[in-house]
Amino acid sequence: MLKSLRPSRTKTISFLALLSTWLLLAGCPSSKKVVQQPEAEEPVIERPEPQAQPERSPEPEIRREETRPPLEPVVLENINFDYDKFDLTATARDILANHASVLRNRPEVSVQIEGHCDERGTIEYNLALGDKRAKAVANYLISLGVERSRLSTISFGKERPVDSRQNESAWAKNRRAEFRISN
Repeated sequence: MLKSLRPSRTKTISFLALLSTWLLLAGCPSSKKVVQQPEAEEPVIERPEPQAQPERSPEPEIRREETRPPLEPVVLENINFDYDKFDLTATARDILANHASVLRNRPEVSVQIEGHCDERGTIEYNLALGDKRAKAVANYLISLGVERSRLSTISFGKERPVDSRQNESAWAKNRRAEFRISN
């Protein structure tokens, strides 16, 4: 009976051979080493998510200011005075009424009014007379609705004649008020 509890020698050898084989296969690494390389990761390119485009509104209406033709340059006609006077003649007042209308419609325009005289009289006298002429014109334009802040005056007396001849026709041209426009 004891004999039957003991395994037979062939069974034991077979068992040990099987166990050795299994241990060799399971526990021993193979001769080829397989090294796993980390996979090269593709660079991550962050792309912004497409945002919803706002709906386009219809084209804006073209405003009337944008469609107006460019403004014409302002040209103001000179006015003339009688000899040794700074009073405005009826013709001068008519011309200045047109000037006032133009200036009221063009508020961006400022004007320098120049008073001039003929060559007769002293420098001082003609400077004073030219100043009175320029101020008479400015005051009349102001009375017709042109803002005082847009007008300035200066006198050149007899220093800037338009006609250098010495006769009544030339002197009549030189007794004047001229207008210099600035924006």
